[in-house]
Amino acid sequence: MGANASNKRLAGVTMIAKSELDLAKSKRPEDSSGEPMRKKSGKLLPRVLSSSYLVLILLFVYLPIVYLVLFSFNAGKSQTNFTGFSLRWYESMFKDRTMLESIYVTLIVAVISTAVSTVLGTVAAIGLSKAKRLIRSIVLEVNNLPVLNPDIVTAIGLMLLFMSIKLQGGMLTLILSHISFCIPYVILSVMPKLRQLDDNVAEAALDLGATPFKALTRVIIPQISPAILTGALIAFSMSLDDFVVSYFNASAGINNISMYVYSMKRYNLSVNAMASLIVVAVTLILIVVNLVPVIKDKKAQKEEP
Repeated sequence: MGANASNKRLAGVTMIAKSELDLAKSKRPEDSSGEPMRKKSGKLLPRVLSSSYLVLILLFVYLPIVYLVLFSFNAGKSQTNFTGFSLRWYESMFKDRTMLESIYVTLIVAVISTAVSTVLGTVAAIGLSKAKRLIRSIVLEVNNLPVLNPDIVTAIGLMLLFMSIKLQGGMLTLILSHISFCIPYVILSVMPKLRQLDDNVAEAALDLGATPFKALTRVIIPQISPAILTGALIAFSMSLDDFVVSYFNASAGINNISMYVYSMKRYNLSVNAMASLIVVAVTLILIVVNLVPVIKDKKAQKEEP
């Protein structure tokens, strides 16, 4: 449930981890290289240092999550002393009506904003891929502004926009604001995949009698579906995680999870229980998303003669 920077930090850590693994592999000595043993042993220290660096980064990112999940089962109220295993905080969470309402609002806003932003972002990316180079470059630069801008700038800008058109803060403004900052992430996810497509495939479908809509839905979209799914997951996580934009564009009676935690007069371990359930749900989603393509590939291989 952290700030939006947590997702960017996790993505950055993943890229660092991959680069460190590639670096370690590139420095791995080969037995057939003919190098003296003394030179091979000299490469051991950089490998150990790079592996240690990777382990420290992963511990820095995931150890707080493990700590949070562990203390969600604490029998006492302490956040530093584990006194015994208990489900009291999960029971307390399900009895807290305000917390349940905040979870409901968060999920509703996240699902709606993800669905709308995925459709609009995908269509926009497909349109940009067919546009002139100058127009495409200008639009993509403008698209990067919400991603690079601080959240407070985006939040105040949207709030002033809604005030100028006499739209009162509420569920509608909350959903619209989430859609507005989720669309750029979908476009950034889909555009690289579209650049890899062969334009002749869609043109061949049109030459064979397919309508533009059928060529879009049966030729283009199936080929970019992994990128669409990636953009949808990023949009969902960004909406689930947002606080600043939600705080400035929701009415007083509407709270999502981050706003509820911010408004708490005193921290209690029920928040740990709620966060633990979110971690479990996100983990299951990632497992399913990664396993489904593997299962499909195995079925396709079995069906091949």
